Amino acid sequence: MNKIKLLRITTETYSLRILLKGQLRYMSENGMDVYMSSTPDKHVPEMVESQKAHFYPLQLSRELTPFKDLAALFKAIRLIRKIKPHVVHTHSPKAGIIGMLAAYICNVPLKMHTVAGLPLMEVTGPKRKLLNFVESLTYWCADWVLPNSQELKQFILDNNLSSDKSKVSVVGNGSSNGIDLDYFAVNAKLLAESRDFRKQHGIQEHDTVLAFMGRLANYKGVNELVKAFQILEKRHQNLKLILIGAPEDLNPLEETTDSEIINNKSIIAVGHQNDVRKFLAASDIFVFPSYREGFPQALLQASAMGIPCIASNINGCNEMIEDGKTGILIQPKSVEAIVEACEKLIGNRQASEKMGMLAQQFVLKNFEQQQLWKAIHTFYNAHLSPHKS
Repeated sequence: MNKIKLLRITTETYSLRILLKGQLRYMSENGMDVYMSSTPDKHVPEMVESQKAHFYPLQLSRELTPFKDLAALFKAIRLIRKIKPHVVHTHSPKAGIIGMLAAYICNVPLKMHTVAGLPLMEVTGPKRKLLNFVESLTYWCADWVLPNSQELKQFILDNNLSSDKSKVSVVGNGSSNGIDLDYFAVNAKLLAESRDFRKQHGIQEHDTVLAFMGRLANYKGVNELVKAFQILEKRHQNLKLILIGAPEDLNPLEETTDSEIINNKSIIAVGHQNDVRKFLAASDIFVFPSYREGFPQALLQASAMGIPCIASNINGCNEMIEDGKTGILIQPKSVEAIVEACEKLIGNRQASEKMGMLAQQFVLKNFEQQQLWKAIHTFYNAHLSPHKS
């Protein structure tokens, strides 16, 4: 029997390298010929090696660029005709519209699009109507639309973004990639690395360390987080904030926020990190005040390591956190809400640690990575078999 050919298309290699880390390799090791395509960058060689998949460049922009997008569509069509994949599976809005349109035009047997957050949630007016149209067209071209959380599925259905509601489905319990529980387990070596990190940055044993992980972008709530930290810092002398992630050019922070991050010695910005574990292990409280999410991997990773989490009461986050039990849910875009939630956990270390433990147990039970990969692999086979030539 011929191997199933799978083509995964994302806008940036970041999605293939980080958000889908290990997943394509799993598909390759379980009998599939795997191809991947995105805007090329310096990480391509290591990504090809780690994911065991062939790479084809496809210039895609996260912004609306009609002429460049049309050129990308023609290139995607040529690529699909060259590879002749049985499955085209896209991830992220721009890769979705280009990839699904091309796959539809080429009559690919199985066309799937993962929805891992919708930028249109933060948009109004004519631009919102345009983004709604683009999203709906993507779903119309797809055979299956796979939101990575139940709340995101409900948003799609409530806003009538798919004309066929039966094609909208969540695989497993949500998440795009699950969590490698062995990798994110706290061990002696990791604790030693975290202690070294704290020592290097003058973090004392009794200091309380807040952490954030993700793009340093406006829509991630970093402006509010930094403002909240300034308030908290005046009340608590032993407070630190670790920011794990790279600045976002497309959605930059306020100038005052950038200035505070640079000049405040209690804020430690470590940039993008391939291995985030020692930074999380060095933290006492994880704060994730994002405006919009699909199913946030950062929150999943922090919870897996037993760190109590404060997160916005938005889809994805509120599927992972039971307010007051496994973490604290807060109103988005509110400095005061961040301050109030942090005060609760800073002031009660015992309750904080219990929240982290319960969150860890929930993640261990529901989001083990290999089980999700197996479910996606099974999904490919189950929905392709009647059509495969």
